[in-house]
Amino acid sequence: MDSNLSASAKRVQDALHGFGLDCKVKELAESTRTAVDAANAVGCDVGQIVKSLVFRGKASGKAIFVVASGANQVNEKSLASLVGEKIGKADADFVREQTGFAIGGVSPVGHPAPLHTYVDEDLLGYDELWAAAGTPHALFSLTPEQLCLITSGEVVNIKKVAAP
Repeated sequence: MDSNLSASAKRVQDALHGFGLDCKVKELAESTRTAVDAANAVGCDVGQIVKSLVFRGKASGKAIFVVASGANQVNEKSLASLVGEKIGKADADFVREQTGFAIGGVSPVGHPAPLHTYVDEDLLGYDELWAAAGTPHALFSLTPEQLCLITSGEVVNIKKVAAP
């Protein structure tokens, strides 16, 4: 059944099975590259889309992995406070090196090595979430509890709030 999946999507499917989860990776004709694209493709609220973002510690050079609600922007100052150093956005090469995936298809699971992960607390307010599965056309549904399990992430408030 997984034989029709691309190599990256199959790696995600195998990682999910490795956690004992029955989540099914789906590859679609429509792009799921952005949170809005993904929400439109599966017919859910943009907030249910798990955005996988990679930042880099400016001093340490370490990867900081964030899974955020598709409806939210990450407050980088809050994230830097949690991490304990200034951070910057990672470039495409660093993202691929750390996650094994290209930007637009970064999955929360299936990385070459575990990443220190922060989970946007707003994701816990949904019954069902959708996350990228290795390509800009692949995704899978999961619960917030499953997301926390597969990422070993720390649940935090990192949403950027618009100024009044």
